[in-house]
Amino acid sequence: MTDKTQNAMWGGRFAAGPDAIMEAINASIGFDKRLASQDIEGSRAHAAMLAATGIVDPSEAEAMREGLLTVLSEIEAGKLVFSTALEDIHMNVESRLTEIVGPAAGRLHTARSRNDQVATDFRLWVRDQCDAAEIGLLALMRALVAQAEAGADWVMPGFTHLQTAQPVTWGHHMMAYVEMFARDLSRFRDARKRMNECPLGAAALAGTSFPIDRHMTAEALRFDRPMANSLDAVSDRDFALEFLAASSICATHLSRFAEELVIWSSAQFRFVKLSDRFSTGSSIMPQKRNPDAAELIRAKVARITGALVALLTVMKGLPLAYSKDMQEDKEQVFDAADTLMLALAAMEGMVRDMAANTPALEAAASAGFSTATDLADWLVRELGLPFREAHHVTGSLVALAEQAGIDLPELSLEQMHTVHPGITPAVFDVLGVHNSVASRQSYGGTAPDQVRTQIARWKEILG
Repeated sequence: MTDKTQNAMWGGRFAAGPDAIMEAINASIGFDKRLASQDIEGSRAHAAMLAATGIVDPSEAEAMREGLLTVLSEIEAGKLVFSTALEDIHMNVESRLTEIVGPAAGRLHTARSRNDQVATDFRLWVRDQCDAAEIGLLALMRALVAQAEAGADWVMPGFTHLQTAQPVTWGHHMMAYVEMFARDLSRFRDARKRMNECPLGAAALAGTSFPIDRHMTAEALRFDRPMANSLDAVSDRDFALEFLAASSICATHLSRFAEELVIWSSAQFRFVKLSDRFSTGSSIMPQKRNPDAAELIRAKVARITGALVALLTVMKGLPLAYSKDMQEDKEQVFDAADTLMLALAAMEGMVRDMAANTPALEAAASAGFSTATDLADWLVRELGLPFREAHHVTGSLVALAEQAGIDLPELSLEQMHTVHPGITPAVFDVLGVHNSVASRQSYGGTAPDQVRTQIARWKEILG
């Protein structure tokens, strides 16, 4: 191994090597080693292009391409010892390649810079994470659809302000999250489509005088096209920001559902039982079943949103093109991606395993005057009352029931007549929770047949 002054990428420009503090703050190999497979894939595509355009001898290019595969196998086997003196994954790979194939490895960096190299590597990595997020979301959505199908006609309370509002069905509630996660899925797909342009060949910032074929490398790396502006190519991190933005919204949805699972699994609600696989006990209270997986998902949104804010803050003051600040783009994205994939997998597991307590759901749906809106609608529909008057009559009936310590269906017709004499026995047909949910036949409503229509639609979409 030559000394670090010779290894440093600055070459002959500086007489002295960096001291330990500068080396520590400057090196990124501690985290960007995660880009090893993308770096090698990009370098192999670049080497093939250099040969095809006559810039590098084909035999040298092939030696580099084969040598890069050797480097990758060593990295995957944990045999390659990374050096902070070599700063980053790019130079660690190139240094090992030189040891394998000799001085010809020095030709690999012809017509490119670490600026376009890292932009390409990182874009490839984030693109892979969009694909991983899609897989995780599809699995979660399928689990939710399965829960919805099992309980398309189970009644439960629907809430506003966490107060009982109207009865809904379990299936309807599950399908609400399918719609939310479907929007997340579309955001990752949209972001992936936008990021699928190749920076390689932009070089440091201005392009190159060598007769490269950027379309060839873009195609080899499965990009749709090369990026059209070399300055933009090396300085853009929108792709990472979009990934973090989509991840933050998705994590927010996961957190909202996690919050419901925490509430629902409590002794006060008893709506669901989470499996032992996703619950823990207490070190002192033997009766406890703690929904720790849900609580941790609820907390992890902070890390993901924090990553988005951090990278936005890094990027907001940077002039074109590349600045060393952009080395701080990766750790936050790496952590956010890891966190999101773990949260998606944990939520899928909880959803697949959880068991609804249908008697508790129905009892809660029947409490809290949840059919008051049905009563008001009946007064409008059957007695021709203006809705505001019907609202007032219903409120009076709720107050009457509350004073008597009973629910609306338990009021007698005589009691109702003290508020409005036109009420008929037919009113009791709308006061049951099953009648209530069955009546919500508008598109997207909670009626079981509407829910089953949406389930069928999503089963076809999800395959």
